[in-house]
Amino acid sequence: MSAVEGKGLYRRDLLKGVAGGMAAAVVAPNILTAHAKDAEMNGKILGEGAHKYELVPGWGQLPDGKAYGYTHGVAVDSQGRVIIHHTGKDSVTIFDPEGKFIKSWGSEFEGGAHGLQLSREGNVEFLYLADTKRRIVVKTTLDGATVWTLEYPKDSGVYESVEKYCPTNVAIAPNGDFYVADGYGSSYIHQYNSKAEYIRTWGGPGAEQGKMKCPHGIAVDTRGAEPKVLVADRANVRLQYFTLDGKPLSMVTEELRHPCHFDQRNGDLLIPDLHGRVTIFDKNDKLIAHLGDNPGIQTVKGYPNLPHEERIPGKFISPHSACWDHDGNIYVVEWVNDGRITKLRHVA
Repeated sequence: MSAVEGKGLYRRDLLKGVAGGMAAAVVAPNILTAHAKDAEMNGKILGEGAHKYELVPGWGQLPDGKAYGYTHGVAVDSQGRVIIHHTGKDSVTIFDPEGKFIKSWGSEFEGGAHGLQLSREGNVEFLYLADTKRRIVVKTTLDGATVWTLEYPKDSGVYESVEKYCPTNVAIAPNGDFYVADGYGSSYIHQYNSKAEYIRTWGGPGAEQGKMKCPHGIAVDTRGAEPKVLVADRANVRLQYFTLDGKPLSMVTEELRHPCHFDQRNGDLLIPDLHGRVTIFDKNDKLIAHLGDNPGIQTVKGYPNLPHEERIPGKFISPHSACWDHDGNIYVVEWVNDGRITKLRHVA
């Protein structure tokens, strides 16, 4: 109800306004509840219990003249802006929370844009960007200025040539150390200090604990008493935990298909799974929910680049990265050649 301005406000108008406000207060929750129920009946609500999310159609449209490549990474900065890393031109693309385009940059990452990790260092934020085409990791400002570029880790002694190395994602520890996952190369994890100085390497190809087969995603899990390195050991279809200096701790093998990466919030773990769903685990890595489950989608002819008429809203094709924002909404980006971004608004 609009405000009544000026002098001469009659008492009946005031009482009418109060009554209208009381009615709105009673009706509004009912309207919201009805809206949520209607959305659920129409298949637009994903999840269950405290983890229900409403599908937001058409989020993140690009202006004329710009186009997505494969949408590989997503993060949310302190202002709530959503940052997408994709393989098209101007590969770093920034939106406001409502999906309005703000700006883009990063043509040098065209064709190689992959992992995207946001780092908050004091009052300043940076991006750690993995480039699979140039086989480098680059630290930039949010406006695209390069802080440093990290070549392949010669000091590790595990590579015959740079072609054996292909970084996919980066994780940052509370002390500023960071970890690079060589997901598309030789399946090692490389640790550096905050100055990008090499510390150590562990892992390598294999199926036994401590070895990996496509360590595609990586995070420093801070949900417990001590931080741990968490790896999405994708082709082995498991998660692996390590100490901060690379000693194997434990593995998770249930409720996974092809885990890609992570985000964490309030003790929960968000896992985009390349084979057609997004998974949420609790603090004990027990299943809370599968979102947008699309079983068997990876066997469909043409996967993941299905024609648009075969892309069902609310059913994922190939989730490659996902994150929560400050309000508990979820953004999912998929490994699809012309990009696919989904916003899920938290409703319960």
